[in-house]
This record gives sequence, C-alpha cells and structure tokens, in this order.
Amino acid sequence: MFFHTRVWCTQSPVLCVTAMTVFFPLDTARLRLQVDDKRKTKSTPAILSEIIKEEGLLAPYRGWFPVICSLCCSNFVYFYCFHTLKATWLQGQRSTPGRDLIIGIAAGVVNVLVTTPLWVVNTRLKLQGARFRNEDIRPTHYKGITDAFVQIMQQEGVGALWNGTFPSLLLVLNPAVQFMIYEGLKRQLMRGVHRELSSVEVFLIGAIAKAIATTMTYPLQTVQSVLRFGQHGQPADQSRLLNSLRSVMYLLTNRVRKWGMLGLFKGLEAKLLQTVLTAALMFLLYEKIASTTFRVMGVKRTMSSH
Repeated sequence: MFFHTRVWCTQSPVLCVTAMTVFFPLDTARLRLQVDDKRKTKSTPAILSEIIKEEGLLAPYRGWFPVICSLCCSNFVYFYCFHTLKATWLQGQRSTPGRDLIIGIAAGVVNVLVTTPLWVVNTRLKLQGARFRNEDIRPTHYKGITDAFVQIMQQEGVGALWNGTFPSLLLVLNPAVQFMIYEGLKRQLMRGVHRELSSVEVFLIGAIAKAIATTMTYPLQTVQSVLRFGQHGQPADQSRLLNSLRSVMYLLTNRVRKWGMLGLFKGLEAKLLQTVLTAALMFLLYEKIASTTFRVMGVKRTMSSH
C-alpha cells in the first residue's frame, strides 16, 4: 500500500532518508511539545522559531544522525521479518491484503522488540541540550550513541532501554487502522465507478487515511515519547507488564487532569504536517524517478493507477 511509507523506505532507503531529513524539524517540534508538558502549545512555525532563537540555527536538526541510523536499522529488521514470515507462511500460495496485514503486524512486533533500545537512545540524544520549560527535567550528558547506551544501562538498568515498549506494541496496529480507513474510503469513491483510481486519488485517500489513523493513535505516541525519555517520575511496580500498563494509564490520566483532553494532542499539528508532507514528497520523488526511468528505457508508462 503506497501510503504505508515503510514500504517505500524498504524499497528505496534514499527516498526515506531524504524525506526524513527535509521534514526533520517538524519531528523536533512534535517531540518538544510531547515531552515538555509545560511548554505552551503554539503553531509549529512558532515552536521552531523559539527553538532556533534559544538554541541556535541547527537545533531543529539535533539528533538527526541517530534517528537516521535507527530508521535504517528498523526498516531492515521489518523488511527482513516481513519477507521471512511471508515465505514461511504462504509457501508458494497467493498472498492477499488480509494476510499481508497480519504478517505486517507480526513483523512490526518483532521490529519493536529488537529496535526499541535504538529509539530510546535517539530520543534522549534529540532532547539533549534542549531548553525545557519544565524545570523538573534533568539535563543529560551523552557523548554519542555508544555512550548513551552505556550510561542508560549503568544508571537506570538494562530494562530502561526498552522503555515505551508497551505503547509501541499497541502502535503496531496503526497500519491496520489506516488500512481499514483506506479501504472504506476507496469503496465509497469507487461506488458506481467502473475504473481504476488515478495516482492522485490514491494519494489523497492514503493521506486522509494516514491522518485519521495518526490522530486516533496520537495519545499513545505521546506516552511512547515520554517513556522513552525516561523522566516521567511514575513509581515502579515489581511486575514489568503491570508497570507498563500503570505507566501508560498514569501518563494519560495525569496529562488529561493537568491540561484537559487537548493535552493528549500537543504536537499533533507538527506530526500531521510531517506525515502528510513526507508522504507527498516520497510520492512526488517516486513519480519523478519512475517517469525518468521509463523515459530512459523508451517505454510508454500507463499513468492510470499504481
């Protein structure tokens, strides 16, 4: 499915890295609003303007390299697991969208369990040196990716590298939600129409489905970021599973109590901008590359659909 950007990331890492780099400041704005609960909600340009004014011109790109490394590793793990599981399950049988969705969720679970330590580290590195409005947040002093791993294990224990795993596992269902919305919108659009959807129509439906799914699951993404940062200050429980459940519920209810329901959606504007603009850029680059390739090969391309 084109709107599932992970597919493009596995097929063309260059497209994925380019899109992530271009819109990386939007992710920085989103993360600041999620983690620093005392920072006032403003428009994304206003937040980025504050960050640049207080921390320097390159501050919105802080942590870019660890994020790109994590992204590449994550997509490799997902791609490898997806195709291994698919080959094992299907064994030559024809695939269906439903089967692909189930395999994708299973691959997503494996990916979360394997790569969460990378995302914990890059979250810490992205926020290092930030000027927080919340004075309770302690500054960190990591020298790089390896040093961050070592310090986290020494100071917080190995288990801290998997902070945020529970909401991450729940967020694996995000593509399933997106898929259902996409299929529903497509059925409505194609009702009484006997033709394939155009590229633009497919893109628009995908973008809408992605935006709705992102909005629905955004509170979990906020909790995920706070847990990865590791300074939420919620008392631990002996059972790790019970502690994870309690942490999620504590953070959700605490944020609602302090800031109301809208507190769960701080940074959503930046996230939606990043999501939609990334998909648009990758779609545009894909179209340009495909068009150029066909022209060089001297093959006429059918443009009606993907």
